[in-house]
Amino acid sequence: MIKIIANGFGVLSTICFIISFQIKSNKGLFITQSIANVFYGLQFLLLGAYSGCVNLILGILRNLLMTQYGKRKWVRSKGWVAVFIAAFAAVLVLTWDGWTSLLPFAAMTTCTVAFWTDNALNIRKANLFVACPSWIIYDVVFHSWAGVLNETITIVSIMVSVWRFGWKNLGDPDSGFSQKKEE
Repeated sequence: MIKIIANGFGVLSTICFIISFQIKSNKGLFITQSIANVFYGLQFLLLGAYSGCVNLILGILRNLLMTQYGKRKWVRSKGWVAVFIAAFAAVLVLTWDGWTSLLPFAAMTTCTVAFWTDNALNIRKANLFVACPSWIIYDVVFHSWAGVLNETITIVSIMVSVWRFGWKNLGDPDSGFSQKKEE
């Protein structure tokens, strides 16, 4: 019964992630993914996948901070990247459960670096080539079938956004994808 409930949270997360990559603004993407990470974190908690759960809690904090990227100069500091990577490393050590604990660490640190570029193309590449594959393996190990579905659909959703907007436009700082920096 617990696994069914856990995977139910995974389905809710999947819906949020699908929506997130179809939102044009990075701010909207971060908010929607924060909601998705709440559901995903609950799923991992119920499945006993504590490395994934705690990493996602930190990911929520990171994403909410990123919603202020265009409004607050102090948020744009690259020092935050180091702070979050150090926090993810602490989670790695504190929740160590073997090699599988490296997977959420890789996913979260790669995305953190990409997020601070404020570049939609970098964010999608980080997810497409590192985060999603890492989470898929983690999901399989912990029997998070909704998570596997989530990451697979996320990969397809990213590819659809690339098709809709184009690689060039996603990487163009003047295309409307970045959070315009307000001073």
